[in-house]
Amino acid sequence: MSAEEFKAQGNKAFIAKDYPTAIDFFTQAIELDSSNHVLYSNRSACYASQKNYEKALEDGEKTVELKADWSKGYGRKAAALFGLGRYPEANDVYEAGLKIEPTNVLLQKGLQETQQAMEKEASMGIGQFFGPDVFTKMAANPKLAPLLAQPDLVEKVRAIQANPNALNQYMQDPRIMSLLMGLMGLDARGPEDGPSPMDQDAASPPTSSSAPRSPQASEPAQPTPKKEEPKPEEPKEEEMPSEDELNKKEASRIKDLGNASYKARKFDEALEHYSKAWELDSTNVSILTNKAAVYFEMGKYDECIKTCEEAIEVGREYRADYKLIAKALGRIGTAYYKQNNLPEAIRYYGKSLAEHRTSDILAKLKEAEKTKAKADKDAYKDPALSAEARERGNTLFKQSDFAGAVKEYTEAIKRDETDPRAYSNRAACYTKLMAINEALKDCETCITLDPKFVKGYIRKAAIQFLKKEYTECLETCQLAKDADVEKKNTVEIEQQINKVYSEMSRGPQRREGETEAETLARAQQDPEVQRIMSDPAMRSILQQMQEDPQAAQEHMKNPKVAANIRRLVSAGVIRLG
Repeated sequence: MSAEEFKAQGNKAFIAKDYPTAIDFFTQAIELDSSNHVLYSNRSACYASQKNYEKALEDGEKTVELKADWSKGYGRKAAALFGLGRYPEANDVYEAGLKIEPTNVLLQKGLQETQQAMEKEASMGIGQFFGPDVFTKMAANPKLAPLLAQPDLVEKVRAIQANPNALNQYMQDPRIMSLLMGLMGLDARGPEDGPSPMDQDAASPPTSSSAPRSPQASEPAQPTPKKEEPKPEEPKEEEMPSEDELNKKEASRIKDLGNASYKARKFDEALEHYSKAWELDSTNVSILTNKAAVYFEMGKYDECIKTCEEAIEVGREYRADYKLIAKALGRIGTAYYKQNNLPEAIRYYGKSLAEHRTSDILAKLKEAEKTKAKADKDAYKDPALSAEARERGNTLFKQSDFAGAVKEYTEAIKRDETDPRAYSNRAACYTKLMAINEALKDCETCITLDPKFVKGYIRKAAIQFLKKEYTECLETCQLAKDADVEKKNTVEIEQQINKVYSEMSRGPQRREGETEAETLARAQQDPEVQRIMSDPAMRSILQQMQEDPQAAQEHMKNPKVAANIRRLVSAGVIRLG
């Protein structure tokens, strides 16, 4: 495990109040990273929680040594000094920390508690002599016993017991002073035995005019007995996580409840959880994006967009992960898409991809662009305007302005892409311009739109003839014949067929530099030619055609046989005429 992982485990143990385990984890982390001031700070807090203030002080001092400008380190050191009862030193350290961060609430509170402890200790320095056994001590002391017969003095002693600070209030009473000196083991006189302690320094040596003293009194004053160290008031246990950190943790817990409600489709309950989580941690962008997801599922797209915009604003302010920003932007895009506001959807999808590219948003962008393109195309459609554009194209075609005609036919197609005539006419223009592939594509589109549109087949056959695809050209001519049920285009179709047979009769199609034998050998390697030649029926028909040329006309009436013969002619295996 790394130092950070040990630290994380230590934090968990500390929160669970398992201080020995937490200390062990922090110690292992320090072994891996001894320059990390946070590790010493955390371990100091653990020691303080165990009331091991000596160890806590060592780690606190190390924290300050490593990071002298970190106010929290001073807080750790001061808390340990407080626990040891070294209040003046704790006071100085708290003040040093506040110089670095004057607004630190924990340091301010610690300083206040330290100063209160110092005041209390000062008052208890003398007040400790008025403990619960004060009256027993008075009764045992012949000098002090008579004071028990004075009710007003007894009440004052009781008041001092209750509140040691009240001692200063009653010090003007010489009996109290005499009582205090007696309790401290100094010369104690009753009020009737000469000068009161107020008139004479109790610590001064006796003079010759003084009243005789007891043998004990003639001896040097006994040293003040070592006062019992007051039990230091422990500072309020300082949890390692700050209030802000605890709020964040609680917010995360509540957010998880919201997530569970969302999955259960309890949307109102999920919104309530997310709102509470946001109150605790207004820096966690994921809370807002999750809340926006709820609004989206509820169909409240405006609320979804508004919440995502807030998430983006907060995310920018606190420098949130760019993936969260991208997620919020993408969700805005999806909300706009649901509202059919495609331009805004596309814009926000683009913004999301600029932050972080994901396949999901990319797919949504493409879908939105596709939908918008279709919507724009549908909005542009107008059959009447399409007919007008086609007529303008016809006029330009007759004027041999083929490029201008293409432009008008294209406009006609945009206005009505279901009319095959515009595609057929544009194919004729492309053919004139020798844009063969574009012409062929328009012919195929035309035939797809209307399989009975004869002109489409005729123009396709003409293009195939130009490409020397004679077999395909004959097949297309046959389709044209089938479509021409009214026989209006018979002459044009037959002319195209005759042109094909004329070209085919000149011999096989050879490649540049290829001999007739090489062409025949290449043709025989064609799987289609091999299939035809291996068919017994075709071999018999070819034999008949060779013996009786008139038989060829009869066999050519069979479409399948005709197609096979055209294939063999095209390959150069046989020659007609």
